[in-house]
Amino acid sequence: MKIVDVAEFYSATSGGVRTYVDQKFLAAAAQGHSLTVIAPGKENREERREGGKLIWVEAPQMPFDPNYHLFWRAADVWRILDREAPDVVEGSSPWRGGWLAAQWQGPAARALFMHADPVAVYPQTLLSGVLAPATIDRMFGWFWSYLRRLNSHFDACVVAGAWLAARFEQYGLKNLQVVPFGVDTGVFGPGRRDEALRASMLAECGLGPDAALLINVGRHHPEKRIPMLIDAVTQAQRARPVGLYVVGDGLSHRSVVTKAASAVHVHVAGRITDRALVARMMASADAMLHGSTAETYGFVVAEALCCGTPLVVPSAGGAGDLASPDYAETYAPGDREDAAAAILRLLGRDRAGLTAAALAAGADKVGDIDAHFAKLFAFYGDIARRKAERVAFTIERQ
Repeated sequence: MKIVDVAEFYSATSGGVRTYVDQKFLAAAAQGHSLTVIAPGKENREERREGGKLIWVEAPQMPFDPNYHLFWRAADVWRILDREAPDVVEGSSPWRGGWLAAQWQGPAARALFMHADPVAVYPQTLLSGVLAPATIDRMFGWFWSYLRRLNSHFDACVVAGAWLAARFEQYGLKNLQVVPFGVDTGVFGPGRRDEALRASMLAECGLGPDAALLINVGRHHPEKRIPMLIDAVTQAQRARPVGLYVVGDGLSHRSVVTKAASAVHVHVAGRITDRALVARMMASADAMLHGSTAETYGFVVAEALCCGTPLVVPSAGGAGDLASPDYAETYAPGDREDAAAAILRLLGRDRAGLTAAALAAGADKVGDIDAHFAKLFAFYGDIARRKAERVAFTIERQ
């Protein structure tokens, strides 16, 4: 089967989409499929990859984040789709890239892959604490109408969690298919905890080994609410010594660094590309502290579970969906006081019991990334066959 992914948010530098797409290439090669990824970039060029190829299309840079570009000329993308003649086209964003995949005139089956909840990413992040989430959803009825129009052009809409499928169904999206993500358990798994590394991380936070260590990992974007997390840690520090180790980079990195500088015992490490080191850092922390409610799944939260790391996460979104009282404490989204209370509750619990429960959940709830791609490709094969049958039937009747 030949798959083309119109990947609007694939970056040459970093990000969860890049990690996911790179894993998709390897899975395509292992399962005998051909994958072509079309991504906007600074120039037109082509890279061979195991499992297929990556085709960069020259496109303007996003004004607020130089790591990303935005598709512009439709003909450039459609020309590539004509040439590649795929069995399945995946539109992996609800913006320009999704419409380019939707409006291409070729006969392939089409799947819209929703990697995030756009209303949670933007309006609910910006208006958090001012309006209730349900009120914000109603205010953005025009967006749900827009998303329904886009969705109507696709044979399926893929999401990573049943909770998001239910949310999208509530607003009229059709042909929803849940394909849960997974984790590279060869990297993120038990036995990664390193006491010497933990002491080193705490030292970078200006604390000794007897203090508690929290870690936050991910792209720095307003939806991640990292400044709020720093405020929550600052409040928790009134009750006990707590350090926060922040890994990542991105659009709001400068504001994160500035916020951390005004706090104590918060260390911003920046982007770390060594995934094995990140896994050891996760496992060595006393808890993963997370702020986003906009993710469909929450990769870093799932990775933390597979490393046996307990969670402090908001009670909504993909992170909240992965949480359980056995190994997590939750808080009201965007509420720093509630987050601080959740931190102290978790740190007051038995770490060994939390670790055992987290590892069990990692094995039972998360699953391996290879299983995710096996299910995704099987589903794509199914919609490709059904689309081919419909096209053949139409031609026959003519």
